[in-house]
Amino acid sequence: MKPFASRYLLLVAFSVLLGACQSTPPVAEVPDARATAIAQLEQSLASSELATAEDQLAALQKETPNDQSLEQYQRQLAEAYLRRSQIVLQKGDVNAAATALSRARALMPKAPALTGGVNGAITEARKAELEKAEAALLAAEAKPKAKVIDPTAESTTVALNITDSHKLRRQLDAIAADVVNYECGVTIQAPRTDDYPWLATLLTKRVKKLDPDFDLKIEKQTVRTVPAQMVLSPRKP
Repeated sequence: MKPFASRYLLLVAFSVLLGACQSTPPVAEVPDARATAIAQLEQSLASSELATAEDQLAALQKETPNDQSLEQYQRQLAEAYLRRSQIVLQKGDVNAAATALSRARALMPKAPALTGGVNGAITEARKAELEKAEAALLAAEAKPKAKVIDPTAESTTVALNITDSHKLRRQLDAIAADVVNYECGVTIQAPRTDDYPWLATLLTKRVKKLDPDFDLKIEKQTVRTVPAQMVLSPRKP
């Protein structure tokens, strides 16, 4: 009887143990923190979030400074910055191109050939910008001093002395000189439509006398609330 009881108790204990094992939920696997960080870095590179990718790479390198597998991501990031530099340079943003190039250089200091071509293009672009600015300065210095307009403003409004013919003639002489020298567009504003033809004729004669080939553009505006005036808009370089 005792062997039977022993076997019975052993069977019961085994059943209890088996039930406990089945009722215990499986332990969830904890994701590897480094694998997660690398996945995030790869995602940032794929979406061209380069500043974020650079921070993520720096954090990984700080944790494992001797991990050579991170070098591939460093090179990918440098190449991404280089491509960005090329793209923005083609759009004419020299400063943004130089900034992106400097990041590529910092990431790959031992590969100067990687950035050499773009560096030369940026140098040429800066040189072209400087030459353009110098040419504009020389052109501005070569022009006679403005008589009635502010050459740096979008437009200058000149009230006309239509009640004094002598003053009006002198005023129109000065206006015509600025129109020719600064290639101004002209808008004649007057309270009456009858004022426009004779003012346009007086100005046109003076402009054509100074430069027969000048393409004078005059617009007409009837404005009841203002006296007769001319709005002069110099052409921007």
